[in-house]
Amino acid sequence: MSFKRTLVGIIRSQEGTSDRATDPNMKTRYYSLSRDKAWEEVSSTLKKIPGYKVLHEVAGVGEITLEKRTKFGRTMDITVSVLAVSPVKSAVDIYSASRGSFGDLGANYRNILSLFAILDKKLAAYKTTS
Repeated sequence: MSFKRTLVGIIRSQEGTSDRATDPNMKTRYYSLSRDKAWEEVSSTLKKIPGYKVLHEVAGVGEITLEKRTKFGRTMDITVSVLAVSPVKSAVDIYSASRGSFGDLGANYRNILSLFAILDKKLAAYKTTS
């Protein structure tokens, strides 16, 4: 993680991925799977990650809400969205926000990177570009 991300994290307490992200690490991930199959894979993978607690799942909408507590007692709320791009292609976006009024020093950015690393490893055979 860069020094710039830490400085931005002093005032910012949320982070999210999108197609238009300037940071290549924060771009939406695409997989050659139907949304239903991608949902099953992502959901089962997220439930097995230690330190993250699944709060809510809505399969019809394609959203999973997670909670993570830091060593310092702060709570981070994370939403993982699984979207259908076509019948055989899905996209995954992640939004992470810390509770409280102060910045997170890049913790949400690191959360997203670690979740994407786990999902990319699990779904490596299906990963595509845009």
